[in-house]
Amino acid sequence: MSDWIAALGEHEAARDSAPERIARLLRARVTDGSVRPGERLPEDRLTRALRVSRNTLREAFRMLSHERLLVHELNRGVFVRRPSAEDVRDIYRLRRVIELPAVRGTGGLDAMGAAVERARERAASGDWAGVASANIDFHRALVARLAAELRLAFHGIATPEDFHAPYLARNERLLELLSTGDLDAAARELADYLDEALERLASVHG
Repeated sequence: MSDWIAALGEHEAARDSAPERIARLLRARVTDGSVRPGERLPEDRLTRALRVSRNTLREAFRMLSHERLLVHELNRGVFVRRPSAEDVRDIYRLRRVIELPAVRGTGGLDAMGAAVERARERAASGDWAGVASANIDFHRALVARLAAELRLAFHGIATPEDFHAPYLARNERLLELLSTGDLDAAARELADYLDEALERLASVHG
């Protein structure tokens, strides 16, 4: 077990017993990869670290289960959910619906450029979790939002550098097309990008 649970007790929000605050704190740890898909969330340690009752923690678990981030297994406990290949396909079907029309929108180029630069810096230092976060920021800037569920699929990748490295150049290419106003080419680039990423990610979770 990593030190992410012990670190929770140092967080200001952890002193509040409201289930919504506990859910937000745990959600952040799941989506930043501190706790991985398939990892068990031990009630005893979490209630001590968060200084909350079991009922409060279980309510936070219930909220995150509704968000499809956690799953309760009978007689075993609560675990971070492992996305299936079909889950990944559903996510990417949604991404196509949201992101392709967003290519023709306006704004967001500065934030997208900053995300590309941040990804380059993280890649240079070997921080591939940071690259994944910057990639999410790039697409969040494109559509102003992305589901936390997508991060679960990324965290299941055994060699993240092999998966994420090709998309550094593809994000730069998409940014260039948008910056020059070539929207048709940008839409084609993004469609191909999502198709490729879907097949690669689905194969990981198949």
